[in-house]
Order: sequence, then C-alpha cells, then structure tokens
Amino acid sequence: MDDVTKNRYRTGIEVRRSVLGSPHVDRAEDAATDFDRPFQQLITEAAWGTVWARPGWSKRERSIVTLALLAALGHDEEVAMHVRATANTGASRDDICEAFLHVAIYAGVPAANRAFKIAKEVFAQMDGAKTAHG
Repeated sequence: MDDVTKNRYRTGIEVRRSVLGSPHVDRAEDAATDFDRPFQQLITEAAWGTVWARPGWSKRERSIVTLALLAALGHDEEVAMHVRATANTGASRDDICEAFLHVAIYAGVPAANRAFKIAKEVFAQMDGAKTAHG
C-alpha cells in the first residue's frame, strides 16, 4: 500500500468509527476473511476515507442523503445500520422522516413504506437500549 492509500485507509477507519461506532467496525474487521478483506479495504478507503471525509457536507447531511439513497434502492440492512448511525451523525428522527418522504415521491411509496418500518424497528431497539442502560 502506498502512502496515499495508507492515509486514505487511516482516515476511512477514523470516519467509519465516528459514524458507525467502533463495535460495528471491529466486528466487520474481525469477520473479514481473505475472500472479503479487499472489499472491506475498498469501502474503508472509497466510501469512508474519500466520500464521507470530504469537506463541504456535515456528517448529518451525508447521513440524510445516504439514508434516502439506501431506502430508494431497497437496501434494508444498510438502512437499519445507517438509522443506528444517526446517533453519531446528528441526523434527527425528523430528518429521517423528511428523507423518507422524498423517497416516497421520487422513488416510490413501497420503498418509503419499507424504510419507515425499518426505522421504527431500529428506533424501538435504540430506545430500549437507552432505557436498559439508564
């Protein structure tokens, strides 16, 4: 790995941890095998070390756009993961609602309906975890 790639990877790990949380990143890294390690490196460098690390948009703004895109494309597991990540990005539940309303108009009601359902399930889990921990 050259220095530019190493720096992009280091930046990517930092940003990925700040958005998704260290436990999630640690699980992904621990679960990586020789087969998918190149993929983990790619997303760390490209998504987190390049796109998410760019100046100009806040993590909140990137989070809102990411949720809308994932919902529009029907990527349910990623929607759930990024709804959980809003605890770290500053995107509010109102922001998520607005994003999913846009999805309904521009990508279809079924996609938005599914995204709202997923978000409600994740919120219930998050609220339950808050209650259980104090």
